[in-house]
Amino acid sequence: MEVQQPENSAGKLWTKAFITLTISYLLLFLCLQMLLSPFPTYVKDKFNPSDFTVSLVISVFAFSAIAARFITAFLMKRLNRNLPIMYAGLLLAAVATALYPFADSVAVLLVLRVLFGIGFGAASTVMPTLVAEIIPKSRMGEGIGYFGMSTTLAMSVGPIIGLAVLGDFGFETLALMGTLAAVVSIPLALLSTGSGPKRTVPAQAAPERAVIRAAEGEPGRSKRFNALLLLPCGLNVLLSITYGGLLSFLALYGQERNIAHISLFFLFNALAAFIVRPFSGKLFDAKGHIAVIVPGAVFSFIGLILISYTESLPLLILSGLFYGVGYGAIQPTLQAWMLQMTPPKDHGTANGLYYNALDLGVAIGSMLLGIIASATSYGSMYRISSLAMVLLAILYIVTVAAMAKSNKKTALAQSEARTKELSA
Repeated sequence: MEVQQPENSAGKLWTKAFITLTISYLLLFLCLQMLLSPFPTYVKDKFNPSDFTVSLVISVFAFSAIAARFITAFLMKRLNRNLPIMYAGLLLAAVATALYPFADSVAVLLVLRVLFGIGFGAASTVMPTLVAEIIPKSRMGEGIGYFGMSTTLAMSVGPIIGLAVLGDFGFETLALMGTLAAVVSIPLALLSTGSGPKRTVPAQAAPERAVIRAAEGEPGRSKRFNALLLLPCGLNVLLSITYGGLLSFLALYGQERNIAHISLFFLFNALAAFIVRPFSGKLFDAKGHIAVIVPGAVFSFIGLILISYTESLPLLILSGLFYGVGYGAIQPTLQAWMLQMTPPKDHGTANGLYYNALDLGVAIGSMLLGIIASATSYGSMYRISSLAMVLLAILYIVTVAAMAKSNKKTALAQSEARTKELSA
């Protein structure tokens, strides 16, 4: 007989389950990011396609990951076990990565990108759901901020490693490194959830029990969609559009401008994001999303403007720092905000929406900005992409102000109704 466990309410964040899942998630994203930025250069050099075709290498992956997340969220609501979905996704991502060097045409490569997107989308939907179960509710912003560091580290260091390995050792070595990262993530995930289908867990092991409970699935999930999630989803799309332009074309932009070590942008982006994430998480817990999102949008906007005029290493570093502060503050805040608005049983759906919005933005950014770059230049493309941050700030301010006004009217009407009841 299994013991029913309480939530992790003691406030302990750094549990074994949290640490191993975070490292496993880091390796999964490292597999993605080590190849994501070098892919356009590799495809351009090997197959010499147009900029739009190059962008498909990024966008096809993103769209397939989105579709996989919808299917995964559907299955998570109806299956008694989510662990097989996660392990299958990790394995599929590893196999697809291992086969990249054997693709002899863009078409074959795109098929492998679809398969990778399916595996990545499935695993990256289940794993954050498991983590959300073991983070104390009072430390959700902080916990998601630290967990999100895994993606920030991969997004920032991965392209640096990938571009360096591609230049020095070739694409085959890079694909092998990505495969190893995906393979190693599997036993790490296994350590955090246990190898058996069911286990009897001591009462004091609440974090590990929470992971098992989330992996087994919970009945009675809400069937109503929370419309409030649309705002952070929309903001995430706008933010990710700018990141899609950086992933797809920054290396080619460096070649156009003859900027050596263009990948240093990602390094300083990572450093800035690492510094700001713990502070932005605590600020979210204390003051809410309103204290993080608009300042983050301003920093990201400045970073994009600076990169569009970059012709020297100091300006490149400065642009990476500004963009890293903005991106590193906004991204985990949006995820924590979405989780905060949903009950634990719907965290899988919320995480799926969050990462779908991210991948949709990357896909749109890669395709749309690729068209803009072909018609203008990479510098003009980055200046135009900065307008997405302006739109993000405006959309956020207007929508939140309208919601606050509506809530005030509702509260006033309820107060008047209670007054009338008391006077009657």
